[in-house]
Amino acid sequence: MRISSLTLLLASAVLCSSALGQVHEVKMLTRSAHAGMVYEPDYLQIAPGDTVKFIPTQSGHNAASLPDVLPEGAQAFKGQINQETEQTFAVPGLYGIQCIPHLAMGMVMLIQVGAPSATAPVLPATLPKRTLDRLNLALQSRQVAK
Repeated sequence: MRISSLTLLLASAVLCSSALGQVHEVKMLTRSAHAGMVYEPDYLQIAPGDTVKFIPTQSGHNAASLPDVLPEGAQAFKGQINQETEQTFAVPGLYGIQCIPHLAMGMVMLIQVGAPSATAPVLPATLPKRTLDRLNLALQSRQVAK
């Protein structure tokens, strides 16, 4: 049986692309159908090595790691205002994501990389109340998704 070069090329392209991980899209919105200043979705569970593309669907937003909700050994990141940002998440754990200008308004989300911990995460009490409320709602989404 003879295998053509084109078949080998296509097969290797498929294998290489799956090894790179998935790309997930998150919209940054000033207003959604349910609330203002949100990421949509507000919770993602992804595999280590997956990439999240933060899309400024409406202007005035960015995506940055929330320093108090970051796995040990993970690199912090900060996207620019009104710029699409892609971030690959390699270290398993729970990541808090914030829009820096709208943190006090609760523009945050959670990204779970790998399997969730058996114990509930402890969120820092120093975060603004609206931010804590939104993060707790996202954690409830996590419980429903299990």
